Amino acid sequence: MNGLDPSACYRAMQTRDARFDGRFFTAVRTTRIYCRPICPARTPRFENCTFYPSAAGAQEAGYRPCLRCRPETSPDLAFWRGTSNTVARALALIAEGGLDEDGAGVSELADRLGVGDRQLRRLFQQHLGASPVAVAQTRRVLFARQLLHETALPMAQVALASGFRSVRRFNDVFRALYGRPPGALRRSRSPMAGAAAGVTLFIPYQPPYDWESMLAHLEARALPGLEHVEAGRYRRTVATPGGPGAVEVVRASGREGLLATLRLPAVQALPTVVAQVRRVFDVGADMAVIQAHLSRDALLAPLVARRPGLRAPGGWDGFELAIRAVLGQQVTLAAARGLGARLVAAYGEPVDVGATGDARLTRAFPRPERLAREDLSALGMPAARARTLSTLAAAAAADPLLFQPRATLEETVERFKRIPGIGDWTAQYIALRAVRETDAFPSADVALLRALADARGARPSPEEALRRAEAWSPWRAYAAQHLWAADAARPAPLLRLPRSPAPRRDDDAPAAAFAHGPRSHAHRPDAGRL
Repeated sequence: MNGLDPSACYRAMQTRDARFDGRFFTAVRTTRIYCRPICPARTPRFENCTFYPSAAGAQEAGYRPCLRCRPETSPDLAFWRGTSNTVARALALIAEGGLDEDGAGVSELADRLGVGDRQLRRLFQQHLGASPVAVAQTRRVLFARQLLHETALPMAQVALASGFRSVRRFNDVFRALYGRPPGALRRSRSPMAGAAAGVTLFIPYQPPYDWESMLAHLEARALPGLEHVEAGRYRRTVATPGGPGAVEVVRASGREGLLATLRLPAVQALPTVVAQVRRVFDVGADMAVIQAHLSRDALLAPLVARRPGLRAPGGWDGFELAIRAVLGQQVTLAAARGLGARLVAAYGEPVDVGATGDARLTRAFPRPERLAREDLSALGMPAARARTLSTLAAAAAADPLLFQPRATLEETVERFKRIPGIGDWTAQYIALRAVRETDAFPSADVALLRALADARGARPSPEEALRRAEAWSPWRAYAAQHLWAADAARPAPLLRLPRSPAPRRDDDAPAAAFAHGPRSHAHRPDAGRL
C-alpha cells in the first residue's frame, strides 16, 4: 500500500537494515503494535504484517507504538518531498504547531498552502497513509513519549510541551493508545526539573552526516553575543513568546543523531525550538535518495562521492536569515560579519546570563518591529541597503507568516521579490535556507557560476545555469550546496588589479563567498553573504 513493496519491506525488517529506518513502519495484526524496521523483537510472520509509510498511518489504523524500538526516535525522513512538495510544506507547518489542538484546522492549513482541504487530505492519505489531523496527533503523542523517556519533566509540563490542552486529555490519549497512564511509561526516576534548567533531547538523522561541514558553516557566520561554536558544540540564544532562552547542539556519541540541550522559560516553546534545530541542521534529509538522484549527473557525481553526508544548512529564523542575506550583499566575509555584529549589539534585546547559562550569549536577534523604526544607515552601509532592511523588517512585522511555505516555490520567491530591494538571488536564497525549499536554486550566484564553468573557464549565464540545473530537480538546493563546497575548496586566485573600473552591480547580486564557504577575498566585489 502507498507505494511500498511488502516483500521488500519484510526483507528489510528481517535483516533489521538500518538504511530503511524511517522509511516505513511495520504494523503487526496479532499484537496491534507498530515497529521500526530495526526493532529487536522477534520477527512476526509475513501474513500478519502491514506496512505503512508513516507512524501516523499505523497509529490512525489503530496500532500503538512499540515500547522497545520507540518509533519517536526514528529518523523523520523527508522521503516524500520528491513526490509531493505540498505534503512536505504542510508537514513543516504542522511541526511548527499549525494543527495544535488550540490552533487552526485543516481548512486553514490548506488555504495557506493554496489547495483545497479535500485535496490536502487526499495527498496525505496517498503519501503518508494518514490524515493531517492524525499526523499532528501522532507527532504530539510521540513527542510526549520522548519527553517521558528522555527527560524528568513533570507530567503537567510534558502535556503542555507536547501540545495537549489539558493534563486530562493527555492522560486519556495515553490510556487509549498504550492501555496505561503516561507515568507508567516513564523510565527516568531522577528528581523533577523544569525546562528553564535545561532538557536534553535526542534528534536522530539517517547517516551519512557531514558534521564538520555543518559546524564550519555555522562558525563562519556566528555573530558575537548571539551564537558561538566551540569544541564541536553550537550554542545560541533563542527568542520565544515566554522570553529568551538558549540551545546547545552537539553530535551524539555512538548514535546517529544530535543532542540538543534547551534552556527555555516555558515548556510550550519546546516543539517550536526543536523544529528550528531540525531545520538548521537538516536532519530530515534522505541522503540516499538525494545522492542517487544527483549522482546521475557527470559533474555532480564526483562531488557527491567526495562529500556524501553534505547537508543544506537552514536558517534559524526566516526574518533573521533574510536580514543576514541583505547585510551580506556586495561585501566581504569580514565586513558582513562586522555589520551583523553591530546590528545585534545595537538593536538586539539584552539577554540575562541566567536565561542562557553562558556568559557569551548576551543578545537575542533584533525584532522586526525594532528594526522597522530605526535608522539603520548608522550601521555604515549604503542608504539603499539600509532602506531594504527597514522595508523587510516592516513587512515581517506586518505579516508573521511571511517566511512560511507557500503553495509553490515560485509563489514563495515572488512573495519575497515584492519587497523593494529583494531580487531573485536573495529570494531564492531565503527560500533555500529559511523556507527549506529543496528545489530552490539561486542561479545568479557567482560561486555557482564559477563552479559550473567549462574547461576553458568560461562561466555560464544565470539563465544557462538554470537550464543546466533542471535535471537536478527536485534537489537543486543540495546540488547548489555541493557546487558551493567544491568552489570553496579550490585554491584562491591571485590578486590582479583590474585595468578599468568594474561595472556597477545590483544590490541583489550574489555575494557568494560568505554564504557558501570559508573563502573570503577582499578584492572580490561579490564576496560575502550572511
